[in-house]
Amino acid sequence: MPRWNFDKFKGADDTLGLQMKSVGEVMSIGRTFTEAIQKACQSLENDAVGLGYYGKSQLKSDALLEKLKRPTWDRIFRIKDALMEGVSVKSIHQATQIDRWFLHQINDIVTLEKQLAEHDLDSVPLHMLKEAKQMGFSDKQLALIFTNCEEDEVYEKRKAAGIRRTYKMVDTCAAEFEAKTPYFYSTFDTENESIPSNKKKVIVLGSGPNRIGQGIEFDYCCTHGLQAIQESGYEAIMVNCNPETVSTDFDMADKLYFEPVYWEHLWEIIELEKPEGVIVQLGGQTALKLAKRLTEKGVRIIGTSFDNMDIAEDRGRFSDLLKDLGIPYPKYGTAYNTDDAIDVAKEVGYPVLVRPSYVLGGQRMRIVINEEELEQSVLSLLKHLPGNKILIDHFLDRCQEAEIDAIFDGENFHVMGVMEHIEPAGIHSGDSNAVLPAFNLTGLVVTTMEYYAEKIARALDIRGLINIQFAIKDGNVYVIEANPALPVPRRSSRKHTRCLTSTSPPK
Repeated sequence: MPRWNFDKFKGADDTLGLQMKSVGEVMSIGRTFTEAIQKACQSLENDAVGLGYYGKSQLKSDALLEKLKRPTWDRIFRIKDALMEGVSVKSIHQATQIDRWFLHQINDIVTLEKQLAEHDLDSVPLHMLKEAKQMGFSDKQLALIFTNCEEDEVYEKRKAAGIRRTYKMVDTCAAEFEAKTPYFYSTFDTENESIPSNKKKVIVLGSGPNRIGQGIEFDYCCTHGLQAIQESGYEAIMVNCNPETVSTDFDMADKLYFEPVYWEHLWEIIELEKPEGVIVQLGGQTALKLAKRLTEKGVRIIGTSFDNMDIAEDRGRFSDLLKDLGIPYPKYGTAYNTDDAIDVAKEVGYPVLVRPSYVLGGQRMRIVINEEELEQSVLSLLKHLPGNKILIDHFLDRCQEAEIDAIFDGENFHVMGVMEHIEPAGIHSGDSNAVLPAFNLTGLVVTTMEYYAEKIARALDIRGLINIQFAIKDGNVYVIEANPALPVPRRSSRKHTRCLTSTSPPK
């Protein structure tokens, strides 16, 4: 199932045709089409909990039919909406020319959902709950249908009733001879083909579908993470749903679960395998956003702790840390509504950079120069990311941007590269070109960057990789942000390594 990123390109024509417009894809495996399509939707990293728009306004039947005539990225969700509104399969077929078989399958999901909506969690028959799970409904999806209950409550009810995931092996030999590949997918059946070993194991969370700001570089790190785990004598288990990647080759990990990188699926794998810990740092935002729930459940996160990752991800907390460390940074403030944002912007001074916390890839980041633009940007953020803290910091215009990729094990800090961006500050780092070694940074600036980088790594107690971005203006070095996951690769001139040998501040 393709992954689209039209929200990154305002004004782009989102009509689907012969032109390649998707940025990635997911693969899902189930015993039925309905199970597979719902698992695919849960894998897309667009807040879908299954097939359907839950808690969002829906168009009426006439408007939906008109919209369905034009193929767009969300048409499959709109088909579900139309069926929920009572539009016939025949009418949808005439509007879309999609084979009726697929439309009838989606209609089966709709029929069961309407039956489920007549119950609450306490009254729903167990056979109906089991049928829903076999049809791919997630616990979160069921909680939204039942209302007045939480995802964990649905999970505990079905767990008590013995409605648990089992795992089936993918036959990579096409039944020609017995397959022994450790390649599994989940379903709700009676026989479990994934038998946990007695070895100590570590789970690596993949990055899901490729998308703007999160691409193949994350899978590169996941793959090397698997190799390092194996070299250390542990069983390496991979959880990912991206068919384009090396990490999902069936012979890469000791065990591959081709599953959505989604809480419900991950938790049942953890309960089955009982690993020593989970690595979230190599899977980008997909994996990082699961770190909090893993910590709450008492699962060991191997690498930088959740709290320290949260400091770096939460732009406000990170700026507070820089203040405590005495490291220069652009003036900033945080807001939860437009009134707060206007007050903060007046204090820090225009132009300002408006962005949400907990988001990678420059998503919804805007540079605004006046109050009107600020209000539009904040309203857009609140619409798409409700409840998210908004960071507003002074934008250092007409300055250089540079960054450092480093690694830290708690004792030894090593700078792997000091990169200078060709484009001026304000171009997202993942979209920019950089050169190694830096061609226009003075020795003092580079030394200052390295000193600040080590100071931040030690303060955050980083275990593994860290990427820190800097702005340089009038000879002064400012820290923009730190990413405690993997460094973001980009086109560069050649490899260059510097090693920091002194911990004293630059003179």
